[in-house]
Amino acid sequence: MQRRAFLRLALAGVTAGVPISACSPTQRSRRRILLAYFSRPGENYYYGGRRNLSVGNTEVLARMISARLDCEVHRIDAVDRYPANYEATVQRNVREQQTDARPAIANPLASIAQYDTILLASPIWNVRAPMIMTTFVEDHDFSGKIVHPVTTYAMSGLGTTVDDYAQSCRGARIGTGLAVRGEETRSADREVDSWLRRTGLLDGRARTGE
Repeated sequence: MQRRAFLRLALAGVTAGVPISACSPTQRSRRRILLAYFSRPGENYYYGGRRNLSVGNTEVLARMISARLDCEVHRIDAVDRYPANYEATVQRNVREQQTDARPAIANPLASIAQYDTILLASPIWNVRAPMIMTTFVEDHDFSGKIVHPVTTYAMSGLGTTVDDYAQSCRGARIGTGLAVRGEETRSADREVDSWLRRTGLLDGRARTGE
């Protein structure tokens, strides 16, 4: 699905999985960027309470980024989808972390070889990215690539993603991450714009570190 089509879906509020979109011919000479994200709709934490979301916070953030950036987009879907109920998801995530699980991906990518920069976007659950993100990164060779962690969170910011991706994305350089509080995602335009400028992603000169 082309990037333009992805944006039309975003504006329409579609929550189905979004496959990779293709850059236009004029973009192919520039740095190729992949935005791979996992997001969960349903009952979410909201300022100490709960709020039902038809579109998960990380998907909202992914749409903001892709609307501004020449990139290809892949939504990571679990074979065994996570419950809409918040507490049930918390309990499942605890089990997966404790057992170092690798939840199966319903729509795996064959390769990331064509990309120079990878944005890995997810919520933060119990201080780290959901274990399905580990499934994704362990399936690919990140040698020579730049990885930027992108997270939505309740209390933990980027959590352990910088250290986790440094270990699991072997051969990659870890770039500046973006962390947005879940409750504030839908008004995070300025944060996204500032991050894109700081990282150099908008002009194709992705940089590592702060």
